[in-house]
Amino acid sequence: MSSQEGQRLPVLPGFSSRDPTKTDFRRPQTLSYKNGFAVRRLPTVGIGGEQLHVNQLSQAELDELSNKRPTLTYGQPKQAPPSDFIPAHVAFDKKVLKFDGYFQEDVPISTEEHFRVRQVSIYYYLEDDSMSVMEPIVENSGIPQGKLIKRQRMPKNDRGDHYHWKDLNRGINITIYGRTFRIVDCDAFTQTFLESQGIDLNPPEKMIFDPYTELRKMPLRKYITPSDFDQMKQFLAFDKKVLRFYATWDDTENMFGERRRFIIHYYLADDTVEVRECHERNNGRDPFPVLIRRQRLPKKFVEKKGAFPACVLEISDQEVLEWLSAKDFAVGKSTTLLGRSFLIYDCDEFTQQFYQDKFGIDNFKSVDIKKPPPEEVKQIVPPYNGYGSIEDSLQNCFSLIPQPPKKNVIKMLENDHKVLRYAVTMESPNPEDRKRRFILSYCLATDMISLYEPPVRNSGIIAGKYLNKTRVAKPGSSTDCPVYYTPADLAIGAVVEGWMRMSQTSRNWIQSWGRYRNTCSDTVTYRTAACRQHSSNKTKMARDFWARQISLLSVTALKFPSTTHFFRSSSAFVLMGKIR
Repeated sequence: MSSQEGQRLPVLPGFSSRDPTKTDFRRPQTLSYKNGFAVRRLPTVGIGGEQLHVNQLSQAELDELSNKRPTLTYGQPKQAPPSDFIPAHVAFDKKVLKFDGYFQEDVPISTEEHFRVRQVSIYYYLEDDSMSVMEPIVENSGIPQGKLIKRQRMPKNDRGDHYHWKDLNRGINITIYGRTFRIVDCDAFTQTFLESQGIDLNPPEKMIFDPYTELRKMPLRKYITPSDFDQMKQFLAFDKKVLRFYATWDDTENMFGERRRFIIHYYLADDTVEVRECHERNNGRDPFPVLIRRQRLPKKFVEKKGAFPACVLEISDQEVLEWLSAKDFAVGKSTTLLGRSFLIYDCDEFTQQFYQDKFGIDNFKSVDIKKPPPEEVKQIVPPYNGYGSIEDSLQNCFSLIPQPPKKNVIKMLENDHKVLRYAVTMESPNPEDRKRRFILSYCLATDMISLYEPPVRNSGIIAGKYLNKTRVAKPGSSTDCPVYYTPADLAIGAVVEGWMRMSQTSRNWIQSWGRYRNTCSDTVTYRTAACRQHSSNKTKMARDFWARQISLLSVTALKFPSTTHFFRSSSAFVLMGKIR
């Protein structure tokens, strides 16, 4: 201990003392920088430079601490968790080994071949150790090909073992369900995978082909002298090239015949012709698409003998002198196909280009085959017979069961219960009729006019409804296009004139008098004149009666076309004013 420690006061419980001789209270520096990095170091002296022995260890203690494990201090160290388990269907998903091979199949019933070599592809799926055998499909082979053995685990022996990828290699034979397959090669992925697993692969072998298939590839021996025309060249050059013509067949000469449209196909590959029908909606025919099936059609026949049964035999080359060809079809010309005459009116763009390159034809003007529109027959409306209104009688000319004429519903709804009322007087040569007053009602909803005569005391005239609701036509208008009175014609002081047709009975009654047969019997004017002439030969009572009838007829007609035809009796009404 130093001399300062000896001079300190004893440390007693409950007492604390301060060294009066200590004047330096600085703390030692424990942070330093080395090569630009902060380095922490343990202090060697205390406050005021006092020597510290706590952090000073000997070399033996340092060696012991460095070699001592921290088990007692921190416990056993934690072990790292094991790696995640990856199942086979995830690790080997979509990873397939492919082997190329073949097998031989005996052909006991053929004289041209004794065995057949069929090439196959063997697939091994690593995810579930299953296998499948596929055979490439050969066109027109006549053998069921494709999937020979579906995907499954293949049995290896009778003990229940299955084939594993370690059992597969190049240049070996494997037996599956009694059939032996020879593996000759594999793909690049299979080779890389097997070599990575430490399997030595055998060298690849050459694939063996079927001898009969190779023999079929050789050209057949021909015993017929070939012609100058090469049909194979025509087939290869014009395969899938078809000329299309649009034609019509006019069968209107026969009973129930009609003009029907067709499409003529000419196949350049084998010079065959096909005729297809163009169906229209609701034409009433069964939807048969083909009228003439695809075949070669004759153009000229050889002269036949009378006893040759040509009706039951097919047409052969010996019976035909010339067949139809592409030069026999042209736009705007008729072509006879099996007894039917077809008019070609158009063709497609490929056909036009073919004829332009082959035959140098540039004129492809299409023929218009549209039917001319039928002549419109004007309906003649018979004259008005006097029964009912003109519009109602006209409906009998339009349909067998007449319908009521259409009304202006909007006008009726807008002007419902709206009536114009006027006070009118009768314009008549008779002084008695001039004093009569009437109420004219004009209904805005239906354009109908009605007359009502108010009762007058001691007038001798029966009052009441004088004219029912009716539409009154203007004088001078015809029955074909009548013009009726409108509110614009009902001004104060205006004259309302009437026109009324007569029935055949009234017309015959007037003509029975014999004096007015040469006049127009369509107006009530002449009936009124006849009544007046008849009344001149009667007694006074009869004259008064007929005068009353003349007055009623004249007023009902309102006024007739020409007042000069009257004999002092014109029935017109003068509007005096509106009734509020």
